[in-house]
Amino acid sequence: MASVRDFHGMGAQTNRRREGVFRRALRRERSRLHDRRRLAAMGLLILVGGFIGAGMIARGDPAGADARAYWAAVRIWLNGGDPYHPTGPFLPYVYAPWMLPLFAPWALLPWDVAWFVWRGSAILLLFWSVEWAYRRRPLAAAIVVTVLAFPIGANLDTGNITLFLAFALWGAQFAGPRLAGALWALATWMKWVPAPFWVVLAPRARAWGVIWLAVAGIVSLATLPLTIVQLEALFGFGARPIRLDYLVLLWALIPWWWRHPAPLWYLRQSLWHDLRDGDAELAARWRTDPPGAIGSLRTGLRLRLRAFLGLGASG
Repeated sequence: MASVRDFHGMGAQTNRRREGVFRRALRRERSRLHDRRRLAAMGLLILVGGFIGAGMIARGDPAGADARAYWAAVRIWLNGGDPYHPTGPFLPYVYAPWMLPLFAPWALLPWDVAWFVWRGSAILLLFWSVEWAYRRRPLAAAIVVTVLAFPIGANLDTGNITLFLAFALWGAQFAGPRLAGALWALATWMKWVPAPFWVVLAPRARAWGVIWLAVAGIVSLATLPLTIVQLEALFGFGARPIRLDYLVLLWALIPWWWRHPAPLWYLRQSLWHDLRDGDAELAARWRTDPPGAIGSLRTGLRLRLRAFLGLGASG
């Protein structure tokens, strides 16, 4: 009987602990609801989500023109055709020929399934990235999403790969050096617009990014005849409007901005004073010892470059 009473007592104690956890969680959520900044963030995200969702529903079947181009290009290529000059209601494929196999596992699906997977994956990754940013800075994240609402909605409508490139650049800031460099190089070789995001990578990832970009260039040279066809299709596509949908790449700056201890470090007055003093010291040494000044400048630049690429100090 004592063991039965002990068992019931332990069960009651467990229930009390569970109730305590629930009560603390409810109090925490109530306190959040009294936070005006968080309420404003929630309101903005609901409005933006409703706006984008309504746009996707209104578009219906005409949506996905860019994703359909990637899907059709793989199928035309597998059937021995020219994906850069497709026949039928398809936009031409304008990316490197060696990238076609990357689309193949997805493009082998029927179009309705492929489009569902493409857009659904984009929405899930968008939700994940917004949740990451919201947990750290709710109102700031909501404002950024609001500013980028049109580019995000445009990419979800057309199925352009630019949104996935933004997610690749986002993920590169959390991945190891080799994978991070590969993600940046792949995004850059595909569009070139992501090239400036090289500076937000970790130092060692920057070095790997240069290596992978060189590999991409070598592979493109190995497929030079098709690469020439690709460039002809790209530059012969005709006049295009201003690509506001490319602004979605700015979303990839959020992890760097949120985690950087001083994202506006280059605006600090002390930095410019240090640079001015360094220039004055170099100029004074140049007047007395030009070879020594050149050697010091060369050594300083080499050390800074190696540190920027995560290569450590020179021997």
